Amino acid sequence: MRDVAVVIPTLRRPVMLERALRSVFDQVGSLDRIAAVVVADNDPDGSAAALIDRLRAEAPVPLTYAHAPVPGVATARNIGLAAADAPLIAFLDDDEAASPGWLAALLQAQVQTDADVLFGPIRGRVPEGTGWTTAYLERFFGRDGPTESGLTDQVHGCGNSLMVRATALPGPAPFDAAMDQTGGEDDRLFTALQARGGRFGWAADAWVDEFAPPDRATLNYALLRAFAYGQSPSQMAAARRDWPGVARWMLIGAAQAAVWGLASFALTLLRRPARAETLDRTARGLGKVFWTKGFEPKLYGAAMVRRSTT
Repeated sequence: MRDVAVVIPTLRRPVMLERALRSVFDQVGSLDRIAAVVVADNDPDGSAAALIDRLRAEAPVPLTYAHAPVPGVATARNIGLAAADAPLIAFLDDDEAASPGWLAALLQAQVQTDADVLFGPIRGRVPEGTGWTTAYLERFFGRDGPTESGLTDQVHGCGNSLMVRATALPGPAPFDAAMDQTGGEDDRLFTALQARGGRFGWAADAWVDEFAPPDRATLNYALLRAFAYGQSPSQMAAARRDWPGVARWMLIGAAQAAVWGLASFALTLLRRPARAETLDRTARGLGKVFWTKGFEPKLYGAAMVRRSTT
């Protein structure tokens, strides 16, 4: 029974994309469940097409190319979904590589929990030369969770996830294209699912490795993303027009920024590696305070295209 589509959005990262695809080809105990692997190419030039053509002959499962020429992370995910009709959708990012039992573990956890969305753990990998920030960056690009599979209240990002299409991905374009350049499209999707009474699960054995490219494996980039993550609770409250909730999150953020900012100052003076963590918490606090559109970092879509051409 081929009832799963694996969707991999990508933008001008052919080496990483090939590694991600080959990790799917090497899945154990679940290849007969894969209806298609869909590569959603978000490059206006369609640069992933040649790689897909080359790999089709050796792929053990159907390999589909979908072109999303307007750069944007939500648009890419929607185009990938449009090219698949399976009732279960697994998302793998192009900078990730799945362990051989990845998909089987997600599917087993879905049966066990009957969750609408399943998340799995991630090992963060960074290039050599990141120095005192290495441990922090590996944690930042990784994802921890319970040692056993089960239902969870903790919501994560789309990378390394399995979703029941009928309940978790309603309509032809469930990801909000307004978030194309900033990210957070998964936050909006999952917030709406929570409001509908959706269930989330954790698949403890569904491991993937995430390989941060050199331009992202920096403290500056991680702190910018931490700031964006911090914006999310305030933005989600604003989207619900929950203005008391916005005020509450802003007060929480201000307190976090003050406390962790002071800790960061002290640890920086002492040159302690732990300052990376406190700077991260400071950035998340500031994000809760400065959550409006003028402060949103542009991390995806057109910004990625510009970075890849400079």
